[in-house]
Amino acid sequence: MGPPDLSALQTSSTFALDRNGVLLRAFAAPDGRWRLPAKADEVDPKFFVLLKAYEDKRFASHSGVDFLALGRALWQYATHGHALSGGSTLTMQAARLLEQRSEKWVPVFRESAATNKDSPRAPHSFPAKLKQIYRAVQLEARFSKKEILEIYLALAPYGGNVEGLRAASLAWFGKEPRRLSTGEAALLVALPQAPEARRPDHFPARARAARDRVIDRARAAHVLGAEEARRAKAEPPPLRQNFPNLAAQVTDQFVKAHPERRVFHLAYDARLQQSLEDLAKRKCERLGPKLTAALIVIDNANGHVLAHVGGADYFAKARAGSLDMARALRSPGSTLKPFIYATAFSEGLAHPETLLDDSPARYGLWRPVNFDDVFHGAVTARKALQFSLNLPAAQLLNEVGPARLLARLRSAGLELKLPKDSDVGLAIGLGGVGARLIDLARAYAAFTREGVAPDLVESLDDPPRPENRRLTEPASAWQIADILRGAPPPDNGSAGRIAFKTGTSYGYRDALAIGFDRAHTIAVWVGRADNAPVPGLIGRQVAAPILFDAFARLGGANEPIAKPENVLEARNSADLPPPLRHLRHGAPKTIAATYAHPIKIFYPPEGARIDLGLSHGPDKADLSLKAQGGAPPFTWTVNGAPIDAANPRHEARWKPDGAGFARVSVIDANGASDSVSVRLE
Repeated sequence: MGPPDLSALQTSSTFALDRNGVLLRAFAAPDGRWRLPAKADEVDPKFFVLLKAYEDKRFASHSGVDFLALGRALWQYATHGHALSGGSTLTMQAARLLEQRSEKWVPVFRESAATNKDSPRAPHSFPAKLKQIYRAVQLEARFSKKEILEIYLALAPYGGNVEGLRAASLAWFGKEPRRLSTGEAALLVALPQAPEARRPDHFPARARAARDRVIDRARAAHVLGAEEARRAKAEPPPLRQNFPNLAAQVTDQFVKAHPERRVFHLAYDARLQQSLEDLAKRKCERLGPKLTAALIVIDNANGHVLAHVGGADYFAKARAGSLDMARALRSPGSTLKPFIYATAFSEGLAHPETLLDDSPARYGLWRPVNFDDVFHGAVTARKALQFSLNLPAAQLLNEVGPARLLARLRSAGLELKLPKDSDVGLAIGLGGVGARLIDLARAYAAFTREGVAPDLVESLDDPPRPENRRLTEPASAWQIADILRGAPPPDNGSAGRIAFKTGTSYGYRDALAIGFDRAHTIAVWVGRADNAPVPGLIGRQVAAPILFDAFARLGGANEPIAKPENVLEARNSADLPPPLRHLRHGAPKTIAATYAHPIKIFYPPEGARIDLGLSHGPDKADLSLKAQGGAPPFTWTVNGAPIDAANPRHEARWKPDGAGFARVSVIDANGASDSVSVRLE
């Protein structure tokens, strides 16, 4: 007879763990069973105390066979016609569990099979029992007591297709077996002896009776006190299986992409994931039967995705819950507006206190209107963004250039898809483009990281290579964060708590809210998976309350973004340099302007790498800036911050504080401007 077949120990379920090793979700093993590996050190010690007291008191001392217990069982069988107590050791049971998977034989004794009416009696087979004894001796010779226990922990049956202690603890109690109550541990000891006859969801009275017998035997063995035994018996048995099924839409994708893997280590936080899945489900149940929601939570410091809710209810067919709507291309509504303003700020076209014109305007055949159909006249850029006015945003985008904005967003990793057969137009700033929620969250996180978008990390097994993807300059990133922190909150929010922006797509198909503080960025989308319109589906009214609830579940102080140095601050437009006080309606602003000699930066050229000896310290560095054309005086800015007062000369000098990328802009007296990006070394 050869060595025992251990192949069953190699066929475990595929499963995903969170950042702390907590189970998110498991998939059935190839044989259709839920089987998860469990180490003895990961199990509550009281389980082993009860297991040995009930099954094998002399487990620590015997060599696989307890001849005293076996002899007693044989004598009882011979004198009474059936066994009054079991003779199998835990080692013999481990051997039987291994053997059942290779030869499908049935053992002679099963503990409690003859002594309990709730357990069907197994047919006797003395050759099978002898084989079990032989295998037990083999196991004892090859493995330590701890390893033998782990074989039992991995293969013991617990009802249905649940095998192993860890799978059973998760299925019946919804938690890992590290911390079990006495009643829970006793039930897990009792179930393997008659797993189908004692299933708590099918036969709760039998499950309770079997558990109580374990408790009584432990009490008789003096390993349980009377009060602890009383409390354990008072615990109600579980009435249904409750296997974790967190991040189901995402784990489906990981398993499909890597079918060869059995374990996935993800960056998520299981507690937060569960909390936000519950939040999404509860909110959508109130909103309507076909609505679903998606949420993304990012750790701004390292780009780790702490939660990824793809849908409101994975099993809800009406909501298409199995679809990952966080990765679906949907209209972003007004959530792209902050990037229009950030680009204008970084290129010196405007400032938060610049006055914009919120009045009727037409751009070719397109005539944008505000969401409330009201015009507000002259407003600051700050107010225009806080109240998401469409006319000022369109005006700014017309000056920035939609193609330029699109290129900047794409270079920072934001995947945007234009409608079929359409050109890049101003409508992209108001939602006329397809975007994914997870990409929007990533782009918003750049406002917390001095303008650099993080590489998102969902899998800890294959983290991405860090890339420097600058979306905007540090000064303009802070300016956007400062503006959005003043946006009026929804009814369940407090003013100034987080910086956030909402969005509503055309036809009320998508409601979005994206917010951030110094530590985290959260993005929320609500809508129908089939893209059908939903009257009243407005970002501020539907998505923003979910966003604020999500931040409340995160906890923390919601610290604001730190202000970088050299940011031009002003109380109103009068405090700004003249070219920044107004964005003149219809006035040319860029090098494509219609002046005979438009303003243009002559030095440094676009994309230049300039060695200023910064490795020897910033005191060594001094960069010459030169422009040509335009109307004096000229205002120079670097990374959105003015470096000098308005000057009639075409030249200026600037001393950087370190190596890196810089955005240099110049504005003339007419408001025309030009910008270049350079790398300083």
